Amino acid sequence: MYRHFGEVDAAGTSPLYERVAVALSESDEALDAIRTAPARKRHPALILAALHDLALAGRAPALAAAYASADGDAAADAAIDTLLRMTGPVVAIAARRQTRADETGRSAVLYPAIAEAARRVGAHTVGLIDVGRSAALNLQVDRVGISYGDGRSLGDPSSPVQLSSSVVGDRPVPTRAMPEVVARVGVDLDPVDVTDTDDARWLRACLPPDQPERAARLEAEMALAATAPPLLLRGDAVEVLPDALARVPTDVLPVVTTTWALSRFPLESRPRFLHRLCEAAVDRPVAWVSAEGVGVAPTVPTLGDRRASGHSIIGLVVLDGPAVRSEAVGRCWSRGRLLAWLAGS
Repeated sequence: MYRHFGEVDAAGTSPLYERVAVALSESDEALDAIRTAPARKRHPALILAALHDLALAGRAPALAAAYASADGDAAADAAIDTLLRMTGPVVAIAARRQTRADETGRSAVLYPAIAEAARRVGAHTVGLIDVGRSAALNLQVDRVGISYGDGRSLGDPSSPVQLSSSVVGDRPVPTRAMPEVVARVGVDLDPVDVTDTDDARWLRACLPPDQPERAARLEAEMALAATAPPLLLRGDAVEVLPDALARVPTDVLPVVTTTWALSRFPLESRPRFLHRLCEAAVDRPVAWVSAEGVGVAPTVPTLGDRRASGHSIIGLVVLDGPAVRSEAVGRCWSRGRLLAWLAGS
């Protein structure tokens, strides 16, 4: 597993992790230490993140120095040494944490879809409810700047967080502005508070140490979120969603967002998730904006695309009383870094 992670998963993206993971796979002592963790907590990404967390916290200075120098051999030696000397702390961190990948260009996908949802309902204000992103960074969608490859832009051009997305196809991304956001609620099984020192460090630790551009983007997104922290609700989304929807004022359109979250739901929970939205829509309109794999989001058309086709469908579902209107408004690749808009204006 560790050799595969290094030679396949990390290859081409993180030379440091490629070298470290292979070195761990060749060390019987290191593998014995990893085996002291619960079976489901032995994944390379999680153990490497736990080691990185110790380095960022100043508890493994030799490892931190090796990472800073981008010296693969030194990093491999220091990682093994840290794991053997600090097996208990590494396992303890892995046991209570999950790997996180919160920073990406998701806002480039979400912004135009949320604006379209508000237009269709005639809403002048929205309340955002993000499901399945631990730090709920999607909730800052209206506060970032977004540049598209066709020269169009959305959001705040002066924001410290600037994202870009390439556009394919002949239909431009609409430049309609989102209405005012008056509520921000995050729902996750294990939410991460970016204003908490340990939680914020863990998000940093989940990134390979030799990806400075991703680290800089994450820092900017966390700093922005910390200026207006959302309400974070812990629990299973199907069970917590009614509470989250109740936090949005009655005269405001709730817009629920999911980005590559439903694929982690048990199959039977996906229709139950939609049912919760239908229940809330008895009293007022509710919108759901999704970016999920083909066929993952209930009722969202697949456009004839095959599952596991390498791209995702951007779905827009508007629920109003008994009416459920579902549309595929776009396709995207690379977690939103490439976008094809499909909906009419």
